[in-house]
Amino acid sequence: MPKRLYARSLIIIIAPMVLLQSVIAFVFMERHWQMVTERLSTAVVRDISAIIDILETYPQEPDYANIIRIAQQRLDLNVSVLPSSPLPPPGPKPFFSILDYFLNEEITRQINRPFWIDTVGDSDLVEIRIQLDDKVLRVFAKRSQAYASNTLIFLTWMIGTALVLLTIAIAFLRNQIKPIQQLSEAAESFGKGQPMPVGFRPHGAEEVRKAGIAFIQMRERIERQIEQRTAMLSGVSHDLRTILTRFKLQLAIAGSKIDTVPLNQDITDMQNMLEGYLAFARGEGSEEQGVLDLQILITKLEEEARLRNRDFSAEIHGNSNIHVRPNAFTRLVSNLVGNAFRYAQSVHLTATHENDWLTIVVDDDGVGIPEDKREEVFKPFVRLDEARNQDAGGTGLGLAIARDIARNHGGDITLDSSPKGGLRAIVSIPA
Repeated sequence: MPKRLYARSLIIIIAPMVLLQSVIAFVFMERHWQMVTERLSTAVVRDISAIIDILETYPQEPDYANIIRIAQQRLDLNVSVLPSSPLPPPGPKPFFSILDYFLNEEITRQINRPFWIDTVGDSDLVEIRIQLDDKVLRVFAKRSQAYASNTLIFLTWMIGTALVLLTIAIAFLRNQIKPIQQLSEAAESFGKGQPMPVGFRPHGAEEVRKAGIAFIQMRERIERQIEQRTAMLSGVSHDLRTILTRFKLQLAIAGSKIDTVPLNQDITDMQNMLEGYLAFARGEGSEEQGVLDLQILITKLEEEARLRNRDFSAEIHGNSNIHVRPNAFTRLVSNLVGNAFRYAQSVHLTATHENDWLTIVVDDDGVGIPEDKREEVFKPFVRLDEARNQDAGGTGLGLAIARDIARNHGGDITLDSSPKGGLRAIVSIPA
């Protein structure tokens, strides 16, 4: 069965109509058509039988002028009397012809003499020859006199009206399905963090309009919630940074009276942790989509690898320009590669952009993560000491932020074992 609503709706409309017309055609062919043809054939054979009775009962002129005239004027039959001679051999029987069947049946029943008929071909005439005692009666009858010729007209009207009605139904159905498709596209765009499609408005059937209005209201509520959360986090960030600045000033004033190096390090760590928490809570939902050049991003990662004294290599397959939220996606890749730099010496990145999908694979030669822990590391604040060495500046939010960004783009991140012996991170998003 088709999966799409439009195709299913077409089947719901077309299937009953085809079934109904098939039943009607069958009933017409089996009942009306055969019954009418049988009665017409019976009438023609009855007229021929009457002519034979006249020929054998009453004396006729040598040229049979009167019987020929009566048959032509009163019975609409073209009659001729031929000298006695053998009948032609039987011709090929048509594959399907109820006319041939009924004429044979009626001549056998009413006349019961040797006969020969020709109903094959596209001619409008049917030829019948009947062997009499000392002559042969040849009759030409119009095909319409013995055959229900309105069948083609009936089928033409039936099929023609069905096609017209189906065309109208398909046009109206497409118009009804279109609002549902637009609502689906709007919901998909919202799920990927893209703006509302231009010109989207609820229309169509009442149920579809209600669903569209409910979607718009839901989107507005979610956007208001995101704005309120962002405003709150901005306020918290401002207040906490103010306190940290005071700590720095107090330490600067204290001078050499105390050892300020550990305190300054604590303040730096606290500031880094605060930035990580705020980044995770704030997300990147408000950023608009744009074009990001992967080659520029890889250049930045190569510079970071030189600063960290790490071995880094990268390759790009397909178009390097991708349609994403540039800042958010840069943070995603930087988190993955940064984690690899932290726990491994050699890192390799492969980006494949084909068929509107972007796949980024990051391989490292570190100690990796056990298979049963690979989903757990995506939870906020989770750090696996047994898998990776504890990092003084870490918050356990890097992978959580990366997966959140990937899912906001309509994709996801998975972890696997790397051919280099460490961890493989796979990012797949529509781009």
